[in-house]
Amino acid sequence: MTSRDLDAPTARPSYLCGLIGIGISKSLTPPLHEAEGRAQGLGYVYRILDLDTLGMGVEGLPRLLDAAKLLGFNGLNITHPCKQAIIPLLDDLSDDARKLGAVNTVHIDGGRLIGHNTDWSGFARNMDEGLEGAPMNRVVQLGAGGAGAAVAYAALTRGVGHFTIIDADAARSTALRDSLADLFPDREIQAGDLAAVPATVGAAQGLIHATPIGMAAHPGMALDAALLRPDLWVADVVYRPAETELLRRAREIGARTLSGIGMTIGQAVDSFRIFTGLEPDAQRMREYMGLLLEAEDAAALAGA
Repeated sequence: MTSRDLDAPTARPSYLCGLIGIGISKSLTPPLHEAEGRAQGLGYVYRILDLDTLGMGVEGLPRLLDAAKLLGFNGLNITHPCKQAIIPLLDDLSDDARKLGAVNTVHIDGGRLIGHNTDWSGFARNMDEGLEGAPMNRVVQLGAGGAGAAVAYAALTRGVGHFTIIDADAARSTALRDSLADLFPDREIQAGDLAAVPATVGAAQGLIHATPIGMAAHPGMALDAALLRPDLWVADVVYRPAETELLRRAREIGARTLSGIGMTIGQAVDSFRIFTGLEPDAQRMREYMGLLLEAEDAAALAGA
């Protein structure tokens, strides 16, 4: 090796990113991002910043953001319970993050913290790819939490005409309805509680499920399986397991289904682009996510 070799700048750009949230130690986001980084010839490191592990709550966000800037992080993904709490700590917001009042992606650029929301764009991408040609006039959504707001916004950007939001907390569904009505004044947006599920689903063309029910830690379904019909498309935001009980029951009767895997990949694609300024290969990331989920299933079977 010559002195010229030592003086030459590295040909491989490097990025340092992370995920902030609670209970995220087993997230598949780090290997997904790092695999795409390797495929693009980047030095790409993605760290987990679990508030539980760090022994802090949401009040620790200012310290984490200061540390991320000091250590040269390029970007952070943000998940529960920090998507709203982080907003006052940021220097700027994208238009979509401002409209939704939630941030899941922070780009650190020249010491400035810029908040984005790729949850909505990830679900919109999933709808474009998996529900092309599906009827969108009357859609009902179960769940009005953090993910629910982004998913509802995505559905309305994709042309849903009559949209009903149902949540166990009627005040929460009403609040989301009101905020969306301001953004989409030309749509008919309604809110309801659980008592409205049978009639609303019965009149709908599509069902979006945006509650935690169906995750490995929260098995089951958020509605009676008897309400499912072959002509009712069903989309889920849950991606672990890849096929929830809701999607399995819908598929078994011939309904069109949309897994939450597509949303997860879509938001990761958009976050990667924001962090690096480079165009990720969405299909490559989808294939790698499939491998990660297969390995996870195999490990679970081996341990059973």
